[in-house]
Amino acid sequence: MGCAGFNSKHEKRDLKLPKGRKQIKEEIERDLLHDRNVTGLFYGGSIGTGSTDLYSDIDLRIVVKSEVFELYRSNKKNRAHNWGEVIFYEDSPVSSHSVAHFKEFIKVDSFYYTQKDLKPSVWLKEIEIIHDEDHFLHELQRKSNELQYASSIDEFEIWRSKFFAHSHEVYRGMKRGEFLYAMSSIDSLRFILTSGWFMESGKQPNNPGYWAKLGGSRSRLEAWQEVFLEKTHCSPEEESIRKSLCILIEEFKRIHHVLCKKFGIEENKEQIAAIFNLIL
Repeated sequence: MGCAGFNSKHEKRDLKLPKGRKQIKEEIERDLLHDRNVTGLFYGGSIGTGSTDLYSDIDLRIVVKSEVFELYRSNKKNRAHNWGEVIFYEDSPVSSHSVAHFKEFIKVDSFYYTQKDLKPSVWLKEIEIIHDEDHFLHELQRKSNELQYASSIDEFEIWRSKFFAHSHEVYRGMKRGEFLYAMSSIDSLRFILTSGWFMESGKQPNNPGYWAKLGGSRSRLEAWQEVFLEKTHCSPEEESIRKSLCILIEEFKRIHHVLCKKFGIEENKEQIAAIFNLIL
């Protein structure tokens, strides 16, 4: 098995991915729309927003009757075989979520719900409803569209404490000579700053650790923010890691100042300085 590069071997295959995704969607709907226990069916993600690209997956949401939920949840891997040839799964036996990877290089993220599991959410504003037996999903989407994201003081407290903790882990990793661990903490700090940028601008942050749309053609970030993230890449050397850490801390201080004013919280620069002086 060679390593010819990402831009050569699979280009023709990749151009056919939208067609393969369409075929798998057709099989999903052919299977589930004829199931009397399925009361609702919708797509989230890029299908829901109408922003798919070549590599978009299928974010599938299945609403079933409460009395059969456990049966459908426990059978979630087998169900995916009805939609095409699965080559492997990402799956936990106890969860209601499963990811099936198909031979066409397309994956389906499927979630099983009952109606009581679903509540209005900013994440349910843009969905593509395929089946809605009793108009539950349309009403859920209507109520979701009335919501506006607003960051909270609790969210802010979690945000800054996570930044403090990971900054200290960078130091510990460097002193132990565990440079890869230190670099992983640097990446955590970089991600935490993206959440701060979104809170600053009144946008919903990405879910923890979810780097999608934080770069590239679908990026949610401004151009200067992408440049900043590039600038804070580091190599597994103490000086490189230390330099990235210092840059990240300075941007954290700026965001922290803005968010403290936004929430009416005392900034307490002395305490912030004391936290970082333990490692700098």
